[in-house]
Amino acid sequence: LTKNIPIFVCTMSFPGIPCPLHVFEPRYRLMIRRCQESGSRRFGMCIYEHGKSFADYGCMLEIRQVELLADGRSLVDTIGRQRFRVLSRGHRDGYHTADVEYLEDKKVR
Repeated sequence: LTKNIPIFVCTMSFPGIPCPLHVFEPRYRLMIRRCQESGSRRFGMCIYEHGKSFADYGCMLEIRQVELLADGRSLVDTIGRQRFRVLSRGHRDGYHTADVEYLEDKKVR
């Protein structure tokens, strides 16, 4: 999963660290639903960066659980998986997408 991945522009996330999300915007509700329906259950998270829409680096998140609320909002339990660098940016139905390359973390001894 490195081409045309959905990007949630929100906060900083890190590999191995839980990242709970409150999803209320229609574009991100659609994005989360598509991630679940596709079976990948993954999307990228990047912080906002002025002039670029989102930063050049981010973290892939994996959906662990979704609690759908009566009004359409959802509480999404995710965990960080892999860091990535953005190669190119795009859009799909109101949310951002990107082609990315994964970064290798060096082991600390």
